[in-house]
Amino acid sequence: MCYQEVQPIAVIDATSNLDNLPFQSCVLYLGDCIEVMKCFPGESIDLVYADPPYNLSKYGLKWSDKQGADRRKSGGNYYMMKETWDMFEESDYRRFSVQWLKEVKRLLKPGGSLYVSCTFHNVGELLVILSDLELRCLNVIVWEKTNPHPNLTRRMFTHSCEFVLFFVKGKNWTFHYEEMKKYSANGGQLKDVWRLPLCQGAERIKRTDGRAAHPTQKPEALLERIISASSKPGDLVLDPFSGTGTTALVAEQLGRKWIGIENDKNYISLSVERLKKVQGALRKEDEHERRK
Repeated sequence: MCYQEVQPIAVIDATSNLDNLPFQSCVLYLGDCIEVMKCFPGESIDLVYADPPYNLSKYGLKWSDKQGADRRKSGGNYYMMKETWDMFEESDYRRFSVQWLKEVKRLLKPGGSLYVSCTFHNVGELLVILSDLELRCLNVIVWEKTNPHPNLTRRMFTHSCEFVLFFVKGKNWTFHYEEMKKYSANGGQLKDVWRLPLCQGAERIKRTDGRAAHPTQKPEALLERIISASSKPGDLVLDPFSGTGTTALVAEQLGRKWIGIENDKNYISLSVERLKKVQGALRKEDEHERRK
């Protein structure tokens, strides 16, 4: 962990009044990400990680009583991805994607970096939009899941990967090439295929009924690579779809400043709970170092 002075976590309700909305770090903004980002000053963000809606909820498959080896391997049932925030008409989804990406481009500093998580369902559309916005694509990272959901229909190949688009604004972007070698199996160059498990075990945030609190919670290891690669200690990291706060949590651990935007109160509450635990651990670590 890279320690920096721990700032108090703030939650700002931006659902009704956006007049004079403060712009500050260590804040979770409750509200629509497009409207909130419009209130932020241009060229103020060093790094953006975004895990936007994939528009998959109307295509999901429910298999809630699956038995046998597949169920034992994953630890439970499989549920349809059916979230209201993930349902769009096709034309509305493209319009939404253009709007939030335009704001991200405006907010990025020259040399700032953008990472966007996606699947084969929306990767083509995002690549076209980002190209139209004249951002530069450096990599299409393949996240190969070591524990993918099983192929229940047996009528296609098992879906075992997602993509992370790595774009930059202008020249002189931050990239810690040597530091990334520690994530390589042989200590050499880190390639653009990353083998990481889905978020699971103690890291997975659960509801009281035992189901995942957020259907697409990303593993901390994924964000650790992204934030370590493309930012420096003290840089400001923005997540416009912050969910349960994984980006903010990892940024806090790595000594970066952060901002999260989320339109679900329950996810905001879970984020605050997670961040308080991390900040408590950081304070204890600092106290221990001071006693040496």
